[in-house]
Amino acid sequence: MNEQSFIDSVDDRTSLAGTNKLEVLLFSLGKDIETGREEVYGINVFKVREVMRVPEITQAPGMPKAVEGVVSLRGAMVPVINLAKFCEVNSAGEPGILMVTEYNDSAQGFLVDSVDVIHRLSWDEVKAPPSMVNGGEGGFVTAVTELSDDRLVMIMDVERILSGTTGIADERAFDGVRSSDATKGKTVLFADDSSVARSQIKRTLDKMGVKYLSADTGAKAWSMLQNIAEHCETTQRDIRDEIGLVLTDVEMPEMDGYVLTRKIKDDARLKELPVIMHSSLTADQNADLGKNIGADAYVSKFKPAELAEKINSIMAQ
Repeated sequence: MNEQSFIDSVDDRTSLAGTNKLEVLLFSLGKDIETGREEVYGINVFKVREVMRVPEITQAPGMPKAVEGVVSLRGAMVPVINLAKFCEVNSAGEPGILMVTEYNDSAQGFLVDSVDVIHRLSWDEVKAPPSMVNGGEGGFVTAVTELSDDRLVMIMDVERILSGTTGIADERAFDGVRSSDATKGKTVLFADDSSVARSQIKRTLDKMGVKYLSADTGAKAWSMLQNIAEHCETTQRDIRDEIGLVLTDVEMPEMDGYVLTRKIKDDARLKELPVIMHSSLTADQNADLGKNIGADAYVSKFKPAELAEKINSIMAQ
């Protein structure tokens, strides 16, 4: 499996937007030495640039936990993260595969034991994990699904991993976050399945002085919006007095952000609500897909000042 095979199918994957489907690349971190089990993990194929045998890794002192070093790929220096080490999976042997991924316009490599196949899934079959599985706010699993062969697949919260290795949640990231008169008294409803992303959104809105409601799946956000719309109909209130803006992730269990956005814009009671898509899928085609479905703006994750500026701008309109 190489870069060209991913590029060849990108148009097919792009057509999944708005269908509540995704494709995941299955991979393993190796057999656990104590249990002998080999768990199956998944990552959205849209974030994978290429898969290769592990090249020579250059080490450097003082690197964060589980960062093995860097590799040079066509002149670019790419940090390499050992996923088994980071997730504290006590597996035998050395990882043999490097998955090169792209999040928020930056590339990083993940060392894994092996890769399997690409599976097409429906988000409504993908569920948020039980709290005991994801360890509350600190787990590495953002969703779980069951394949037709009865295997359970745990979809990695890559944002949680990057937070622990790259400092994307550093306090300095919030420099430049500003409030405005346009946001006073307003409430933002946001949906994101990543605990790290939810925490950063809350910190951004708190610094802006904006109230908020949160959900960890698109389906929960949709249910909340339906209840608010019904209440506004009963009390004859304008829904914009209750919710000033909806902020949604793209990838979420049960209902993704594309479907959530389309439902909002197709509902006569909700269609005037501004929607900002907030995602680590930063390729231009993803932003175009969001806007084609009706999103008012598309903002990259882990850029609090940029997010605050966009919220201020949209609400000022």
